[in-house]
Amino acid sequence: MKIIALESAADPGSVALWLDGEVVSRPCPADASNSAGLLPLAIDLLRSRGLTFSDLNGVAFGSGPGSFTGLRVACGVAQGLAESRGLPLIAVSTLEAMAQASGGSRVLVALDARMGEVYVGVFEAGEQIVALGVYPPQSVPLPVGEGWLACGNGLKAYPELRERLSPCVDVWLPEIMPCAQSVARLAARR
Repeated sequence: MKIIALESAADPGSVALWLDGEVVSRPCPADASNSAGLLPLAIDLLRSRGLTFSDLNGVAFGSGPGSFTGLRVACGVAQGLAESRGLPLIAVSTLEAMAQASGGSRVLVALDARMGEVYVGVFEAGEQIVALGVYPPQSVPLPVGEGWLACGNGLKAYPELRERLSPCVDVWLPEIMPCAQSVARLAARR
């Protein structure tokens, strides 16, 4: 099975290719916007493996939450590719993909939503257990119990969030950001 995955909920965007269990990915160039770089990057990634869009079995994209413009870019490119080739289109939650990328089994994801808020998702054993939401850092719902992993740039952007979560979080991974590699892995399961 071959699936191309696009993620541009945050900068830099990225593209990944699922090839029967192997995942290869590339970030968008730092000197290009996601809107200018995503499709050429996907073409280049496919060519590097001797493939074209016609060889694909599906197209996946990070469906957010995240940057409004970034989400439109990934969704628009993915929808265009899937529709023009009659391929399945697979939407994957950006926060779910970040939780998967963290490697944890009990994960709270906090992605900076700007303007003093964070997008939050809480996942246990890969399942979403609290509805995705956007909150001021001081109002983020606390997960039940201890032993949680927290990830995402919201932890760096809002120190008060880290303080709020400290009673229940043991592992901090603020460097985990949206990536097409995790979108591809989750899309392949679906």
